[in-house]
Amino acid sequence: MAEANGLVEAMKRAARDERESSKPVNVYFGEVISRTPLKINVEQKMVLGESQLVLARNVTDYMTMVTVQWTTEAGALLSDGQTVASPAHVHEIGGARSMMVHNGLEIGDQVILIRQQGGQKFIVADRIGGR
Repeated sequence: MAEANGLVEAMKRAARDERESSKPVNVYFGEVISRTPLKINVEQKMVLGESQLVLARNVTDYMTMVTVQWTTEAGALLSDGQTVASPAHVHEIGGARSMMVHNGLEIGDQVILIRQQGGQKFIVADRIGGR
């Protein structure tokens, strides 16, 4: 009888594993509860640490190259509230420049996580909403 129960349990595990393998991704939602070290509380069930997280670029601080150019409208506002006449003109900051984008996660950020199939790694894809 014990052997039959073992066989039934093995068949149940195999069926459950088959169902899980047919799901290409699992999406979770979490909240950043610590910045250093990074910890994310996932759906009030578990807390993930840095070793379990893979951060997408849009949830990290990073350097990028930008070209800045803008047009100033005619007139200039002085500190005393007076407006003086000046022609519209273009400002350009000498071609491409390096710029830091401060996009790292902060405590309280709500995030979207994608669990690696069959693993314990979670990709932090993005934050929910803006800040």
